[in-house]
Amino acid sequence: MITKTKIWLSSPHMGGTEQQYIQEAFDTNWVAPLGPNVDAFEDSISNYYQNNLTAAVLSSGTAAIHLALKILGVGTGDDVLCQSFTFSASANPITYLGANPVFVDSEKETWNMSPELLEHAILDMMTKGKKPKAIVSVHLYGMPYKTIDVAEISKKYGIPVVEDSAEALGSSVNGVKCGEFGDIAILSFNGNKIITTSGGGALLTKDNEIKKKAIFLATQARDNTPHYEHSSIGHNYRMSNILAGIGRGQMEVLNDRVEARRANYSFYKEHLGNIEGISFLEEPEGYYCNRWLTCILTPSYDIREKIRLALQAEDIESRPLWKPMHEQPIFKNCTSYTDGTSSDLFDRGLCLPSGSNLNKGDLLRITSLILKTLTDV
Repeated sequence: MITKTKIWLSSPHMGGTEQQYIQEAFDTNWVAPLGPNVDAFEDSISNYYQNNLTAAVLSSGTAAIHLALKILGVGTGDDVLCQSFTFSASANPITYLGANPVFVDSEKETWNMSPELLEHAILDMMTKGKKPKAIVSVHLYGMPYKTIDVAEISKKYGIPVVEDSAEALGSSVNGVKCGEFGDIAILSFNGNKIITTSGGGALLTKDNEIKKKAIFLATQARDNTPHYEHSSIGHNYRMSNILAGIGRGQMEVLNDRVEARRANYSFYKEHLGNIEGISFLEEPEGYYCNRWLTCILTPSYDIREKIRLALQAEDIESRPLWKPMHEQPIFKNCTSYTDGTSSDLFDRGLCLPSGSNLNKGDLLRITSLILKTLTDV
């Protein structure tokens, strides 16, 4: 019996040279969490940015957020402002440090943290005698947040920004790449990201001392002595030389991967953009989105579900937009500043298959099924 091939939401896509770097690691017995691939991968990331930005590659983007917050001095009892409309990995590390996540809703243009609500939250918290310790702002689905506005608020109140660029490698605002806007930024190389190391992430900074501290903390905070001496609590967060080899190969095809995902978006927009009630996340002027995932807004929750279930029945993976953190059971008692924007996006929004390895036949299969489903509504 012939069956249709499953279409994944965002599957890994190798470039061809990854195996070469992995084989070199085996041939030279560099299989530990250090080695030539680690150094070369970090250099390739720094060279990509070309703006005095340096990288420490780690076991995950979550680890990078954890270390960023720790380096910024976040600790027990502190409050950290965090975008509510995001994956839980943006918020979880706040709790690792004994701090309190305070959630801020989105604005409608980029779906990211609302500068208006952010400033309102800061002022409200300061009137209660507690200034937030940091801001975690996210470039969601590859769409940059309002970088200028958030930076101005950060500077005005002296609150550092952790720039969550987990989904935004390859995106930019006015020619400045995502990863260059925060006091510390992070990347993710999880299996579903625009490039992958299977699992992994990076901390980005323009300060070499911050990079050194990140690596120190990521390697169990071992003091510089001939024996194992520890004056600080450390973590086992360094990326292995094997996975870094995958990253080296992936960096070589990053621009191709961005181009392919943007082409997916253009295809979807061409075939679905004229349907009444269906809308897309557009780029504001000066914004360049890597289109990690192409997302649509439908008229209602019911129609979103009809599309999702129709795709699922044909073995095509799609996914609702992120459920806001302030609606998650684990965070329901946290302070939040919301206006309903992210709740509405969650109810009506759907992520479509967006992998850089999709072909035209895949895209036609997806769009044809969506069109048929909407015709039957």
